[in-house]
Amino acid sequence: MICNRKKILTGFGFLVFCSIATAQKNNSKFEVGAALSSFIYQGDLTPNNIGSYQTIRWGINIQGSILLNNYILIRTNLAMGGLKGDDAKYSTPEFRKHRSLNFKSPVIELSQVLVWNPLGKNTAKKGISVYLLGGAGVSFLKIKTDWSKFDADYYENGSDLFSRIALDSAHSLPKIIPVLPLGIGIRYVLSSSIVLNAESSYRLLFTDYLDGFSQAGNPERVDHYQTIIIGAIYRIGNKNKLGCPVLKF
Repeated sequence: MICNRKKILTGFGFLVFCSIATAQKNNSKFEVGAALSSFIYQGDLTPNNIGSYQTIRWGINIQGSILLNNYILIRTNLAMGGLKGDDAKYSTPEFRKHRSLNFKSPVIELSQVLVWNPLGKNTAKKGISVYLLGGAGVSFLKIKTDWSKFDADYYENGSDLFSRIALDSAHSLPKIIPVLPLGIGIRYVLSSSIVLNAESSYRLLFTDYLDGFSQAGNPERVDHYQTIIIGAIYRIGNKNKLGCPVLKF
């Protein structure tokens, strides 16, 4: 009887050990991911407050994350794409087709963000969860402006727009700008190793020359841009390889 009790206690302890070890092995603390992304310009060359969806540029997003706990992870993010704005894309208000200012720029953005999962499902093995993110980074630009289609005849009646365009043309354009990403996303756990995600992030900027124009547009409002991504995340880590045997009593 005593012998059987020892076997039962030994077996129970062994099973507990296996369960803990398995949990530790399966809960990876690291993630890497890649995604397709869209870059949406928001500034003087679009009448839409939500951004210029007529001039979306496409790109890619690469990320690496460290999970601090079930609620918080720290993510390093590399985004590569472009931005474009064009007055001529809009028929209303009428002046935009006559002003016809446009710009384009490649974008390389490196940022560090904190991601918060309110439901505590960072290490969940299945299900859907929503997360919020915020952080800081820098964007590298190469802005090219074009006002060659500007209709001077349309603005000849006392308008000072031509002189304001000249001021913008003489202004130095930023090549590196600080950015503050703020966003929301959804994670869908496909398996213990694969997670799908979709995310929208808004970039707070501190310049009105993202599009190369300020005085010719609205110098009292700074420019911004947004990204929308759809991608996949891989959880790095070995699965349980202890191979706990079946106990017989």
